[in-house]
Amino acid sequence: MPQNNGRKKMTTLLLTGTAGFIGSNFVPYFLEKYPSYRLISLDLLTYAGSMDNLKEVDGNPRHIFIKGDICDRELVRSIFKDYDIRGVIHFAAESHVDNSIANPDVFIKTNVNGTFTLIDVAYKHWMQKPFTYKDGYENCRFHHISTDEVYGTLGETGLFTEETPYAPNSPYSASKASSDMIVRSYHHTYGMNTVTTNCSNNYGPKQHAEKLIPTIIRKALSGEDIPIYGDGKNIRDWLYVLDHCKGIDIAYHKGKAGETYNIGGRNERDNNYIANKICEILDSKKPRDDGKSYKEQIKYVADRPGHDRRYAIDASKIENELGWRADEDFESGIEKSVEWGLLRDL
Repeated sequence: MPQNNGRKKMTTLLLTGTAGFIGSNFVPYFLEKYPSYRLISLDLLTYAGSMDNLKEVDGNPRHIFIKGDICDRELVRSIFKDYDIRGVIHFAAESHVDNSIANPDVFIKTNVNGTFTLIDVAYKHWMQKPFTYKDGYENCRFHHISTDEVYGTLGETGLFTEETPYAPNSPYSASKASSDMIVRSYHHTYGMNTVTTNCSNNYGPKQHAEKLIPTIIRKALSGEDIPIYGDGKNIRDWLYVLDHCKGIDIAYHKGKAGETYNIGGRNERDNNYIANKICEILDSKKPRDDGKSYKEQIKYVADRPGHDRRYAIDASKIENELGWRADEDFESGIEKSVEWGLLRDL
């Protein structure tokens, strides 16, 4: 299990996908909390990543950014060697379901092949042979960040647990399920110290503009139609991004090797509720010039192919075994998200 016992010697971790939404929230949180960690950030800076997301850590001597592809084995190998990487937290992924339907190939390349490259290089750097770590590398851990979408869809009742069978329904979720299984295999076959966390829908500052909540805010403020798929009754369990970061932190440091932990906010809301709630907040904080409600801009559009009806996570395992709790409920978190959107003029 990774340790951080206040030693003066820096422990260097490799974090992937840190210019994206979740990773860019995690980096400043982690650097501030743990003075004895040095973080190497690896990100290809595709459309979903931006250096603007990491402005908070500009000039921090304990953060080094490298632009590069997790599929580039020589690059990954050189990073492990040059910085003597002692742990990995793997955020990097193609994650937009609509894009996976149109262009599934990049999802397989990044999410499956990229994860394989990372964990295989880590295995060779840390371990002499299966179930035998090199001297001094016994506490190295590979933490894989995944999604609840690997479980498929739920009916009107029930929750995803860590024992729920995988049933991915989109190219995105299939690619993430594949990456989860690769990580699992390296624990069971080689004895690697791995942990996987599967999260529910994240929201909050720095979320990419294409996602549901930023899209609602942006379209509302620009006076455009606010598009809602189908009947708007698709339900997701919403998790504020900083709560997710805290869950990753505790799972990385305290999680049991080889285990999976579901991280969910216990905040089930359908898309109709979300759109209307955001419009109500905007009506209060930035009223339309004509005095009408932003709700009048809500328009229903053709549903997405294979659109899962409901996701909801049972987070009891990480709550009871590791002591994690979500601090934000949806109502407090969405207020913060809208305020951030107004400041950034989404």
